[in-house]
Order: sequence, then C-alpha cells, then structure tokens
Amino acid sequence: MDPHDLRLALFSGNYNYVRDGANQALNRLAGYLIRQGVNVRVYAPTVEKPAFEPTGDLVSLPSAPIPRRPEYRIPLGVPARVRRDLAQFNPNVLQISSPDIAAHRAVTWARRRGIPVVGSVHTRFETYLSYYNLQLFEPMMRAALRRLYRRCDALLVPARSTAAVLLAQRMNSNIHIWSRGVDREQFNPERRDMEWRRSLGIADNELAIAFLGRLVLEKGLDVFAAAINALRELGVPHRPLVIGEGPARAWFEQQMPTGVFVGHQEGADLARALASADVFLNPSLTETFGNVTLEAMACALPVVAASATGATSLVRDGVTGTLVEPGDIDAFARALEAYALDPDLRRRHGEAGLDYARTQDWDAINASVLHVYESVIERRRRA
Repeated sequence: MDPHDLRLALFSGNYNYVRDGANQALNRLAGYLIRQGVNVRVYAPTVEKPAFEPTGDLVSLPSAPIPRRPEYRIPLGVPARVRRDLAQFNPNVLQISSPDIAAHRAVTWARRRGIPVVGSVHTRFETYLSYYNLQLFEPMMRAALRRLYRRCDALLVPARSTAAVLLAQRMNSNIHIWSRGVDREQFNPERRDMEWRRSLGIADNELAIAFLGRLVLEKGLDVFAAAINALRELGVPHRPLVIGEGPARAWFEQQMPTGVFVGHQEGADLARALASADVFLNPSLTETFGNVTLEAMACALPVVAASATGATSLVRDGVTGTLVEPGDIDAFARALEAYALDPDLRRRHGEAGLDYARTQDWDAINASVLHVYESVIERRRRA
C-alpha cells in the first residue's frame, strides 16, 4: 500500500500540552509518517500555552482537568463538530493512545464505518491506583481496558514484556512491538560536564544518582527516596540528582534533604544533566517502556531499575545494569553501593548500555507502525 493513500486519525489524551515520553513518541511517529506521505490528523485536548508545538494538524477535543492532577486533562468525548471533521477527513485507519472517553467514542465511530482501529499502549494505567489508595478499583479498570482494547484490530506496545502482560490479561491477541528510539545526538556521554556538577555542590567522590521524569507519586518516588536513605546508612558518599518538575516536588525534597533538584530541563541542558550523573535509578512500575531508561543508557550510565515491564526489555541484569525486585529497598541500596565501590563495573555496564542504545533508530522503529496500519487495512479489506 502506498503511504500517500493512508489517512490516519490519531486520538490522544495529551498530545502536546504537557511534555512526557508518550507524547514525544507520538509526535515523532506523526513526523515520520508525514515525511513518508501519510495524511495525519490529530484529535486531542488543547490549552492556551502548550509545552511544545504539535506535529501535524491538531483538532481540539473538549476536556476537563483531572482531579488531583489538574495539569492533565481528560477528553470528554467526540462532539458533533469533531465527528463532522472526522467524516470530512475520511480516515482509513484510526489510532487511540489513551483509554479515555474520547477513545471509546472514536472506536465506536470507526467500527460503525468499518474503519480499522489500532490502539497504542503507553502506560499501565491500572497500576496508578495503588499510589492513590484506590487499588480496590483495579479490577474494574482492567475490565474497562479489556473492553476497549478488544475492540481494536491490533495493539502496539513498546516491549515484549508489556505484550506478555496484555496477552495474559486477555486484552487482545494481535499485539505488535512499537519500541522506542533515542536521539543519540542529544543523549551521549560527551555531554558529561564535571564542572557543571561541581557547581551544584556534587563532589567528585560522590556517586551522583539520577532521577529523570515528572515528579509524581506513580513514578516510584517513595521507593527512590527510601533507597537513597538506605544507601546513606551504608555510609556510601552519594548525591541524588533529580531532573524534572511536578506536583510532588515539595514532598520529594522533604524526603531527600541532600538531593540536588535542577528542575525541568530540555535539549542540551537535559542531556548535560543526565550524562553528568554516575548511575540512573528507575524504580517505576507503571511504565510500559521507560524512555528515560534508554536515554540514560545512551549517556553510558548503568541502570538500577525495578524488574517490571518498563525495564526488563531494556536492562540486561548484570550486563547493562541491575534489576531489582520491585519495592526491595535494601536490594536497591546494595545495587547502588556496588556501583559506588567499583568504578570499573560502572564503566562496563555503562558501555554495554551505550552499545544497545546505538541500535535503537527512530525511523526503523516507526516504519514498523506503518506496516501495522497497512496490515489491519488489508485484513479489513479481505474480511
């Protein structure tokens, strides 16, 4: 199928108003598709001052702030004006990227017209509930996700570990891998700047332990802080280097008074901050891939991560980093201690991670998504 014949309607709960790994991947995908000649139209909530300019045509969806997380918005549906726009655009494939009300409505719209639907899974939303003492509703949320994803012709997930979880949960049987690439011009070891980290008060003999991401509880901030405190009790010289901003910053600062908080960083400043650390600690359980983990590997940092879907497809235990049983604070601390005491181990694991990151090319990865679109269209046509 000629890419010029493809017309993709992409629905997103957050395409560009708050920057995160998921919407960075979606914008990169849209950019790649447009360069191949695909006609792309995006439907998502909009705000007056978004985090960055969107890639492709963007149609605004009605939305409301999410309680307790007002920086994010939830689409409220697909009103008549959007349905008219959809009909005029006349897509031959539709993609949903967040399991919200608009996604449900968009899938219904597409199925009534025989248009194939692809769902991309960017985070394990059901795991968020435990961070807000709402785990009682996890079975209900999983059932709602199953209902949505089983109505899709195919699912895209970033890692085989995530695919295995979704297959076990009976979300869909037609699951494809849409991995993630890394911008190696931005993220590389040459960005390391010892003078910059010294200016922050980080001594050369201190293990700089990086956190990168939005400062929200579901990123595992409690485990990160507990591991740092356990490492302090082991007498290891270290400093947490926290890169990011978010509503839980005050809480995080209180838990780690020795931490260096550099706030939100972008571009070369972000790469410098990450590459200037010595090890990357990612205790998150909610991610399906972990873009920040791959970015750390591209900077030649060894990774200590929870053995969960966001890391097991990236980190090779004992080769590019250390995988730890989720929530095992002592094991996290011991893994960090090992890297502090053995610079050669730190170097070997960092170089192995860098070798892996060099294989992750964005265009080759996004080409696989184009093939999925073509396959679901052809399958519908045969049916």
